[in-house]
Amino acid sequence: MDTKEIQRLLDYIAKSPLAEVSIETEGLKVSVKKHGEAAPSVQVVHTPAPAAAPVAAVAAAAPAAPAAPAPVADNLYTVKSPMIGTIYLAPGPEKGNYVEVGSSIEPGKTVCMIEAMKLFNEIDAEVSGKIVKILVDNATPVEFDQPLFLVEKA
Repeated sequence: MDTKEIQRLLDYIAKSPLAEVSIETEGLKVSVKKHGEAAPSVQVVHTPAPAAAPVAAVAAAAPAAPAAPAPVADNLYTVKSPMIGTIYLAPGPEKGNYVEVGSSIEPGKTVCMIEAMKLFNEIDAEVSGKIVKILVDNATPVEFDQPLFLVEKA
């Protein structure tokens, strides 16, 4: 399982009536337990396997408490952080931002990068549209599910 698959699993479990899920694959065991309305607790256990770094990043990305989403208009989509880490709006210190207010995006286009446990994760757009607001500053900490960008859907 890669980081995105585990994050999708966490999102699914948070919205489902399931109280507990355990998944075991070669080299990885993930247990997720919900406690009432609180965010699910996550336990990631390494078993001898070659893929240790991505699993460590997922353990750090486990939500402590999701941020309350800000209400947005029907035609606006909120790009949210899929993990805890440090956000970078540009691919390097001397390079331009991935996106600016007014930039057009489409699914798969990189909008930012989040560093978690010394791994740099490119965050891609999931909808087509135009960036109308950037809600975070470059090189600042972000939380799981924190709003990053507002996009006017095409």
